[in-house]
Amino acid sequence: MYENLDDEALIVRYRQGDEAALDHLLYKYKNMVRTRARAMFLAGGDTDDLIQEGMIGLFKAVRDYEKDRGSSFQNFAKLCVERQMLNAIQLSNRKKHSPLNSSVSLDGDPETEMLSGNRIDNPEELVIDQEDLRSLSEKIYSILSPLEKQVLEMYLEENSYEEIGNRLGKSAKSVDNALRRIRKKLRGNLG
Repeated sequence: MYENLDDEALIVRYRQGDEAALDHLLYKYKNMVRTRARAMFLAGGDTDDLIQEGMIGLFKAVRDYEKDRGSSFQNFAKLCVERQMLNAIQLSNRKKHSPLNSSVSLDGDPETEMLSGNRIDNPEELVIDQEDLRSLSEKIYSILSPLEKQVLEMYLEENSYEEIGNRLGKSAKSVDNALRRIRKKLRGNLG
């Protein structure tokens, strides 16, 4: 029944009281949330906390989405999910909680990570955070081999190990090994 409705129609139905429309949207985007959580590096941690935060961000996206703002729901949802995860990491760092304390975003575009819709909480913090993320991104890429950079970029674009392997002429096992090396390098240099 809901499979034939687009995201905007599902949101309208949810706002009219149809809880099943919300359930369908949350189910539809849960893999995106998992992928975003997987793109966050948790030294010694578990991605379950980030998935939970991402689902909160997804719910907020459904609650706050406005079609006339010019962005698709999918893009808005990605921004809300990433923002919620980054906020959780920042809050965790301030409170010195250990599982999220060493979290580092592996996603690339600092500007989209720090924006949610057209709202900016604090312009000064935004500029500082963008500079920090650019610096971190440069540091990450400086320690990776050319193959590892390609694998990481394709992985963050949500490609499967097989898709990455096919595009690079490598086996899925080689891709897995490259991702393990990337994680090890990041733990050693950023942890």
